Amino acid sequence: MRSEVTKERLMGILHSDKEEMNEVTREACIAEFSRVAGEYFETEGDVAMEIRRGRSSSEVSVTFRANRVKNFTIVK
Repeated sequence: MRSEVTKERLMGILHSDKEEMNEVTREACIAEFSRVAGEYFETEGDVAMEIRRGRSSSEVSVTFRANRVKNFTIVK
């Protein structure tokens, strides 16, 4: 019985540690993804981010439209 209580307490702690992303953090995250996307692509419109929470992890999708890829060139 005691091990079940301990297991439930641990599961509660782990679950609360995986709280949802707050709006300030979300805005900072999207701004950073936008900056990185702009380094590699000519983007069009805004970067969108979707977070789907599963049982033990989250799935994060970052999407944006790109008009072209910015390839790097080597200077000799």
